[in-house]
Amino acid sequence: MNAPLSSALYTLTRQHSSDDADPLETAEWRDAFWSVLGTQGPKRVSFILGELERLASESGVAWNAPLGTPYVNTIAADQQAPFPGELSLDEKLGAIMRWNALAMVVRANAAYGELGGHIASYASAADLFEVGFNHFFHARDEAGSGHLGDLVFFQPHSAPGVYARAFLEGRLTQADLEHYRQELGGPEEGARGLSSYPHPYLMPDFWQFPTGSMGIGPISSIYQARFMHYLTDRGLVNCEGRKVWGVFGDGEMDEPESMSALTLAAREKLDNLVWVVNCNLQRLDGPVRGNGRVIDELEKLFLGAGWNVIKTLWGSDWDGLFARDSTGALTKALSATVDGQMQTFAAKDGRYNREHFFGQNEELKRLVEGLSDEQIDQLRRGGHDVVKIYAAYAAAAKHKGQPTVIFAHTKKGFGMGTAGQGRMTTHSQKKLDADDLIEFRDRFKLPLTDEQVTALEFYKPPADSPEMQYLHQQRRGLGGYLPARYTHCEPVSVPEFEKSARFYAGSEGRELSTTMAFVRMLGSLLKDKELGPRIVPIVADEARTFGMANLFKQVGIYSSVGQCYEPEDIDSILHYHEAKDGQILEEGISEAGAISSWVAAATSYSAHGVAMLPFYIYYSMFGFQRIGDLIWAAADQRPRGFLIGATSGRTTLAGEGLQHQDGTSHLAAATIPNCLAYDPAFACELEVIIDQGMREMMVEQKDVFYYITTMNENYAQPALVPGSRENILRGAYVYANFPVESYTEDAARVTLLGSGAILTEVIKAAERLQEMGIASDVISVTSWSELARDGERHQCARLQGQALSSDPFIADVLSTTQGPMIAATDYVRLVPESIRAYLPSSRSYLTLGTDGFGRSDTRARLRRFFEVDAQAVVNAALVSLGRL
Repeated sequence: MNAPLSSALYTLTRQHSSDDADPLETAEWRDAFWSVLGTQGPKRVSFILGELERLASESGVAWNAPLGTPYVNTIAADQQAPFPGELSLDEKLGAIMRWNALAMVVRANAAYGELGGHIASYASAADLFEVGFNHFFHARDEAGSGHLGDLVFFQPHSAPGVYARAFLEGRLTQADLEHYRQELGGPEEGARGLSSYPHPYLMPDFWQFPTGSMGIGPISSIYQARFMHYLTDRGLVNCEGRKVWGVFGDGEMDEPESMSALTLAAREKLDNLVWVVNCNLQRLDGPVRGNGRVIDELEKLFLGAGWNVIKTLWGSDWDGLFARDSTGALTKALSATVDGQMQTFAAKDGRYNREHFFGQNEELKRLVEGLSDEQIDQLRRGGHDVVKIYAAYAAAAKHKGQPTVIFAHTKKGFGMGTAGQGRMTTHSQKKLDADDLIEFRDRFKLPLTDEQVTALEFYKPPADSPEMQYLHQQRRGLGGYLPARYTHCEPVSVPEFEKSARFYAGSEGRELSTTMAFVRMLGSLLKDKELGPRIVPIVADEARTFGMANLFKQVGIYSSVGQCYEPEDIDSILHYHEAKDGQILEEGISEAGAISSWVAAATSYSAHGVAMLPFYIYYSMFGFQRIGDLIWAAADQRPRGFLIGATSGRTTLAGEGLQHQDGTSHLAAATIPNCLAYDPAFACELEVIIDQGMREMMVEQKDVFYYITTMNENYAQPALVPGSRENILRGAYVYANFPVESYTEDAARVTLLGSGAILTEVIKAAERLQEMGIASDVISVTSWSELARDGERHQCARLQGQALSSDPFIADVLSTTQGPMIAATDYVRLVPESIRAYLPSSRSYLTLGTDGFGRSDTRARLRRFFEVDAQAVVNAALVSLGRL
């Protein structure tokens, strides 16, 4: 704390004096405390307090130490790590970054008022970033120190400041900055368009992690830190000495994802994880906790979750005030000021703060008697003092056994004066007039003329200036420049299909589901000497449901502490088995956690230079519908891996009903450009798709990921149709023909398309139609979205006037068939409707699907209810032929 320890504790004891039945005895206890502290130090005091707490508990005394600490800094002034840099240069660089970031946003909106952008967030967080960049954030330095680099999650609204630093470093040009949020216009003028927020997909050599959707950055950082332990414990990559840093906002902590994995981070002892929460006390519209104190609230949450908490609330300017505060009046006043009022103090000048804060009582008035209004106005909050920030970061970096969170108290729009500092509207402030700009320049002592300021000229010091030399020197010492995204890693060979395939010849009459077939494929792949160790099976508490219990013994469940108990089922051959080098990530009932683990594994090629192949297996309903935003953010990071939507479809998971039955996931999957979505009906199709995906991701290193739906319905699995591999991957192939005797060209014939769970009903319908004298061709559609994308590409080429030598692929497949077309799926009709525009226009097309809410009943009744069973397909064929 800034205050002497005795003063702070004295303040706390005074607050409870009215309940003191024996003040004299209390004074004796207090004196004893000071005596032990003075002679034996804090460690002995902590031991005695722990013993007293234990005795109280054993004696039935209902008392627990209250969570939280006084509203002062955690690290006392005399306990701060010495600042190792050149303070004046750190501050000058921070001022330059602030200006260039501001100029970038204001210029963009002066030219194009619709582009938006943010100034105030980075203005509040600039020093938090600069201390990290200058002293803590390690880059990957394989050629030098061998450090593989820290992972840094940047507060999204502060992206302009990160671009401003990259400009000084020479990684971005002035033309690039002039095209902020102009990702189409920039390249047209020979510049690089800069994305609004961190987007690896759009800037694949720059940003590592997307954080623009609030809450996703925090949970992702936790699972990235845990995955680093996983890699180390399994002997794949040594991640010791590396950190995961996350700079987030206090308002962002209200997102459920931000809070959902705090206990996991503490349970796993992720001391490689440091969060910096920028507490400027303001959301987009107003105070985060207008009538309370968000830092107090968050401190209790993080302490209760088991984190190490460091508060950096007040700058060095306050040290003297705390030292003179012998009565604890300052600590008491700060602890009693709600955030809404604190925001008002941030927006007002020194005179106002003298009257309304320090004027609350005589004790506070005396503390600032020697300070001018201007000096009071210059009293900095801790998040704007690089010395205090460095001390907090240094303490966090060396802390062992716990993740650390730093609460840094800042002012939103810091330095923006009357135009934006602490204002309710500051988040949306994108324009400043000349007086505001000049005031900003003067506040940060920038070497710019009035003309340069009003022209919003970017400022870059000469290459030989102390500022630039210092900037590059500090980054060289930390291995290079950040943020930077890497894509190189060694390819990993996969087994030859002919040797590893288990179902290309079918199941020889044995009935099994495609989910069970997948589990057998996975078990076989895990045995491969090269690929096997790189596979990361991930489940969200459903391994036994999906028949994966046999993998417990085969590869084990990852646990950072091994298995400290004898499982109840130890006598079973499939008993639960946890191990420090276990391979399965069993995430409990947390789809958000499981997909975050999947992302960490799927981006390992970039974050760690080692390709991993994750398979996340889950109820298909709890993927795109429940955690679609996380999957979208995953796509932004160019992941490589498999999402397996098991028990898919609206009628295969018969008894589970509305909440669990999936009829829409393929719609959502189709909206993600780098997601290849497949709905195979048969194990042989599934095997072809997984084999292709592994080759694309592990050997060819393409930035794609696969979504594959599997079912829990058992039926005999047929053999792979000869020559169908390429068409399976492209989305459709002719599975079988069902001719009739004495067939003529004028005889009735239809084409039946089906996918996934409903293809077996389509085949039954073809057999019934055959008995009725109606011939048919059955098309197995393995991917509606791939067919639609192919058609879209074909259409786009036509619209651009390109000469085409072929029709859309689905039209080619259908060219060998005749008659009306009927499509049936276990998904809503919009799924098969997605290809309508690319079908032969001379033939009718009727779609069947499972629109509406799900139900619980038998598969037969459900399929009859939704009209996707064999009889419904027959009826559709008869209607299309005009026979019904």
